[in-house]
Amino acid sequence: MNATLLIELFTEELPPKALPKLAASFADTIAEELKKLQFVGEDAEAHIFASPRRLAVSLPAVLAVQPEQHIVRKGPSLAAGMKDGAPTKALEGFARSCGVDVSQLTVSNDGKQDVYAFESTRAGEPLAAVLSGIVALALKKLPAPKLMRWADLDYQFVRPVHGLTMLHGADVVPGEVLGFASGRVTGGHRFLSAGDVSIPDADSYARTLFEEGKVVASFDARSKLVRTRLEDHAKKLGATIAADDALFAEVSALVEWPAVLEAGFEEEFLEVPQECLILTMQQNQKYFPLLDGNGKLMNRFLLVSNIEAADTSHVIHGNERVLRARLSDAKFFFEQDQKRKLDARVPKLAEVVYHNQIGSQLARVARLETLAGEIASMLGADRALAGRAAYLAKADLLTDMVGEFPELQGIMGRYYARLDGEPVEVADAIEDHYRPRFAGDELPHGAIAQSVALADKLETIVGIWGIGLIPTGDKDPFALRRAALGVLRMLLDAPLDAKALLEAAAASFPDDRLSANVADEVYAFMLERLKNLLAAEHRGDEVDAVLALSPARLDEVRAVLAAVAEFRRLPEAAALAAANKRVKNILKKAEGAVGAVDAALLSEDAERALSDAIEQLAPQVEAKFAAHDFTGALTLLAGLKAPVDSFFDSVMVMADDAAVRANRIALLSRLSGLFNRVADISLLAD
Repeated sequence: MNATLLIELFTEELPPKALPKLAASFADTIAEELKKLQFVGEDAEAHIFASPRRLAVSLPAVLAVQPEQHIVRKGPSLAAGMKDGAPTKALEGFARSCGVDVSQLTVSNDGKQDVYAFESTRAGEPLAAVLSGIVALALKKLPAPKLMRWADLDYQFVRPVHGLTMLHGADVVPGEVLGFASGRVTGGHRFLSAGDVSIPDADSYARTLFEEGKVVASFDARSKLVRTRLEDHAKKLGATIAADDALFAEVSALVEWPAVLEAGFEEEFLEVPQECLILTMQQNQKYFPLLDGNGKLMNRFLLVSNIEAADTSHVIHGNERVLRARLSDAKFFFEQDQKRKLDARVPKLAEVVYHNQIGSQLARVARLETLAGEIASMLGADRALAGRAAYLAKADLLTDMVGEFPELQGIMGRYYARLDGEPVEVADAIEDHYRPRFAGDELPHGAIAQSVALADKLETIVGIWGIGLIPTGDKDPFALRRAALGVLRMLLDAPLDAKALLEAAAASFPDDRLSANVADEVYAFMLERLKNLLAAEHRGDEVDAVLALSPARLDEVRAVLAAVAEFRRLPEAAALAAANKRVKNILKKAEGAVGAVDAALLSEDAERALSDAIEQLAPQVEAKFAAHDFTGALTLLAGLKAPVDSFFDSVMVMADDAAVRANRIALLSRLSGLFNRVADISLLAD
């Protein structure tokens, strides 16, 4: 007999941010163990249920009794089991442990050799014999950082447990987990349910809880319901919701019976920067701010209540009162912060430690000023404006608002800079210098902001790396990988020399403070990140061919990649790639320094022809390269196929005469150097 299996653990309110992961882990382990023991098919799909007070999973077509088990025990090898036609002690001992005579053993293969084996059939276990252990294992594997005890019990779990439901079809599967015997009775909504809810069978779990317990048990269904109701209500107001997926998910994990309510606050609070108000509503209260058609914050907001009532006025007024206190704090912080200008705060950064090996935030600001000014000059932007923006970039760290909401650093700096009368470019750069903050984030807008953003990230990477705090495995406490990706995204669009920037960043630190080769090491680290960044857009070997030359101008990389892809489509490409690979191998084995080509030592027609072709094409290739016409350069080089083929067909590179041999190696070095002006074509060879 098979039927749907339901398992539910009924608890106190579970941590909302962790709820989806807890539910997924619980369901995955139970499904995995049941499949392993053949109670359910490999293609069976677990249905996950999770609400603030329950973790549950159901699986269809679960057997009541495990299928008959074919057991194979493997013993000694044939060679070790028999000696001179008689069983060895090892074989006799194995047979004895299996409870049979040696003659009843069979021969099997363990993947390496034939061995003696004992095969038997065992009746399958009933579901009740294993289910409690499976549930206990699933609970043990939950990704829960902290466990707790409750009452005078010895059990531990994320939150106190109040019940266990285990149903196979309409039958209760007997068992015990965390001291609770299984049953069919669970709790409904804490306030809306008339009492405990009895689940008649596993298939009716969600429906029964919905109808009798006022609980939407499925997390996914509840999340969709929350989002739909919020968006529909916002649409009626001609507004959009300012919230990310994380807030929708967290609120869905806080309620079992979602009801959307509308509330408001006094317009005077709109004088505070809307980012502060939005963050207060989202982070502290889990409310959903509303934006009008122009993206401006409205003095209305939505909240999701866990209670459905005929009169919701007391709920609305209570939430408005709580929010009013929060917004008053934000307004107070904003007003207090304006009493001191940003530039008056900068000297106090001397008291804020950046890192004990590389000084205070003030010392860091001095480095950023210098570096941002140099980058601005390279970009043809105003050096003084970039320096001013860098000087003020970290000042808002000392404001009350950023002290309360660290997420607003940079954003508040821009507001305060504008209120202080700073130029628009300076104010905008204070906010933008943190960009890009994550994958897909916008890049800084304008050369001034870009200069400060590059300076900030380069100073961080070089400084932290230079004192030996290099990312390892999954450990990257200073987010150097993220900073490197931010730099790369900017440099892919900026006409700047990456190596020169890293050297300038290293030079901004006091002598002997950083490791000697930090610029080179960080550059290599960044190229590895760049490979990953470009891997989604281009073939891996083409990326390797371009980055093998360690290009300093990363803004040319995509154009070079396009040229390499175009070259690869030429009929001559495969042969030239193979020839370049052969040349590369020959040059690796060459001893001593490679000199210039001596025309007087070119005795073979094929080597003279190749030398002439190289000398004829070289200036044309250089001209194309200088004009950034990389496709044109590689197309010209495709014309070398015939003389290259002829050379390798008729010329012995490793001639007996040392001078001739050295000259031919010099010729191949010249050929390789010409191709490598664009990319290492040898890496395209199969």
